[in-house]
Amino acid sequence: MNNASPPLRRLAGLFRRTPLHPQWLLGRRTPPVGIHAVRGRVLDIGAADRWIEPLLDDSVHYIALDFPCTGADMYGARPCVFADAAHLPLGDNSVQAVFCLEVLEHVPRPAVVMAEISRVLAPGGKAWVSMPFLYPVHDAPFDVQRYTPFGLQRDVQAAGLEVVCLHRSSHSLRNAGLLGCLAIAGGVNALSGWKKWPLLPPALLAIFTLNLAAAIGSLVWPDWDNMSHGHELELRKP
Repeated sequence: MNNASPPLRRLAGLFRRTPLHPQWLLGRRTPPVGIHAVRGRVLDIGAADRWIEPLLDDSVHYIALDFPCTGADMYGARPCVFADAAHLPLGDNSVQAVFCLEVLEHVPRPAVVMAEISRVLAPGGKAWVSMPFLYPVHDAPFDVQRYTPFGLQRDVQAAGLEVVCLHRSSHSLRNAGLLGCLAIAGGVNALSGWKKWPLLPPALLAIFTLNLAAAIGSLVWPDWDNMSHGHELELRKP
């Protein structure tokens, strides 16, 4: 809901942790598996509020990197350095781990960023990369693509990295419910002035009903991998 008008954004904030919120089905932000074992020098590309940093071991040398137009202007990020992910200001083989979470959809050339991750990553080092798949346009105009898992693996292999694990986010019914809720909220938000306010009560009711139906349905209905909210990959440099 980054594109919501200020009044609707404030209203949504009141219901953030309840089924009345259009993004309730996303759940809480979860760290990549294996993050607690990371040691050495760590680069966080698109660090935003640096939420990864407190999850790392105290011995880690954490480097937060963000891009001015999105990090500073949209998220108020306070990184160690502002830079372009396609031109990382680090030497070859200089870091032991890289995080690049929900960033690749915003860069003009994801394959170049993947190659840069491979370049700065030391042999045996690991990287965690994620990208949404079924999710509306956000942070316009800095939202330029979605990749299938096959597209992500193509760029990973071209960069000389190995896929250790590929994780598909959430259950297919939860993803369908999330898109439905966002479509309802987005339609209301697209209206101007007073026109949106009469639609708020039925919109909240529809969102509440859809959220609960998708959440309960996901407990009993088989999952379908082809309808994922997004993909997260754990990578390794040989």
